[in-house]
This record gives sequence, structure tokens and C-alpha cells, in this order.
Amino acid sequence: MTTGLDPNKAKTARRVIEVLEFFDEQNRHATVMDIARRYKRPQSSTSELLAILVEMGLLYKDPTSRSFTPTPRAAMLGSMCQPGVVRDGRLSMLMERLAAQTGHGAAVTGMVGLQVQMFRWIAGACQLATTLPTGLSGGALSPLCDSAAGWLLLSTVPAERREGVLRRLRAEAPVDKVFNPAEVRERIETCGRQGYAIGPAGFGTTAQMCAVLVPSEAGERPMVVSLVHAPNTVIEPQALVAMLQKSVQECVEAGERIRLPL
Repeated sequence: MTTGLDPNKAKTARRVIEVLEFFDEQNRHATVMDIARRYKRPQSSTSELLAILVEMGLLYKDPTSRSFTPTPRAAMLGSMCQPGVVRDGRLSMLMERLAAQTGHGAAVTGMVGLQVQMFRWIAGACQLATTLPTGLSGGALSPLCDSAAGWLLLSTVPAERREGVLRRLRAEAPVDKVFNPAEVRERIETCGRQGYAIGPAGFGTTAQMCAVLVPSEAGERPMVVSLVHAPNTVIEPQALVAMLQKSVQECVEAGERIRLPL
């Protein structure tokens, strides 16, 4: 009896998520070829997959342009069990406002296994180079130890578990990325005391980031909001951190004001 994943089913699941992740502020519509080129997939199987997603009510298809857009159902899937700032769109609106006000990239990230995952990315005025095949975008992954957001997320892990996580990260790191555990431990502890982090952005880029934790309730997984900028950008990191902290706090407090009476 085998317990391994069916490769074909795993591929299909990955491709469905890729399609949904394709759509963002810059890509509100997509053709079959747009998606096939981005992910280097065959046109025929991509066309079949999009047709199934239309049938399921996750995509609209424009009969004239033959382009696709996500339906409200795609946006609402899973949203009802999310933290309030995600469920009612406050976090997305906060990101858009931060990116517009600063001109920097804005990211919401969380911890998935041993990695930081980009839950949402809004590009800034300056395009950032990255080694990731599809560039900086939602769904991108980066080892926890490689970024300021990762250090901040690791600071939320209980100390007794954190040591095991660091050992695994170090054991799995490429030769050129093997880190000094004592140095990383100190960074994580400093981030935990401060409640913010300033440092590398990770995700295969040389960019830098300022990051703060999103206040969470018991049982909620930690999330981080970051502003990401090119390494040669002249900025005041502490001013960006203060702006982030104030904006995130206002975003959380706004939830109390928008709740509808029963």
C-alpha cells in the first residue's frame, strides 16, 4: 500500500492555484495563452482547466475577447473563516493605501512550514529584480531565515519549538546560505522584543523591507505586513516602521466600527 501523493492530482491542484494567483492589480483579465506562457504549461491542458473553472463558477469567460476574470465566488472561497481584517477586506485596502502613499511594494506574508509565503503582493513604483521564475507575486515562497518578515514570524514560535525549526532550516539550507544559529537567534529575539523587523526582503531579491506583525487573536496564525524597497533607495527605516505600526493598528481598530448590529 502506497501513501505517496498521486503526481497527476498534485499537478492539477497546483495548476488551479496558479490560475487564481495570476490575477492581480496588473492582470485583471487573462487569455489561455497568458496563463500558459506565465507557467510554461501546454495550451491545450490550460484551456481545459480554465473551462472547468468557468463551469465551477470560479472564472467568467468573455465570449467576445475570450479572456477570463475571477468571479466573486473565487474571492469569497474560504474568506468566512479568516481573521476579520482579511474577511472584510481591510487588510487589502491597507496594502493598497500603503503602496500608493510610499511608492514601495507592499506585502502580506505568513508562515507555511519552514517558509515565508507571500499571501498578497502589490508592486511599488520601482520594479524589483528577483530570481523567482514568475517574479514577486502572491504564492511566492522564501526560507524563514532569509528575510526580516521570516525573523518576525519566527519570533512568534515558542522558544522550545523554535530551536528545532532553526536546526531544520540550517540543515536544509544550500551551502552558500548556511547561517550562524546564534546570530539568527539573536535577530529573532530582537524582532520579538521590538515587534518589528528591518532587513532583507528575501524571495530571491536584493531588496530590503520594513515589517510589522498584524495583531491577532487566540488561535489565529501570525501575519506580517511589510514595505519593500530597492536596496539603493534613500529611506528612513524607523519612519516607515512607525507608519506601518500606526496604519496596522488603525486597520485593526476599524473592525470595531464597521461591525453590523445583530
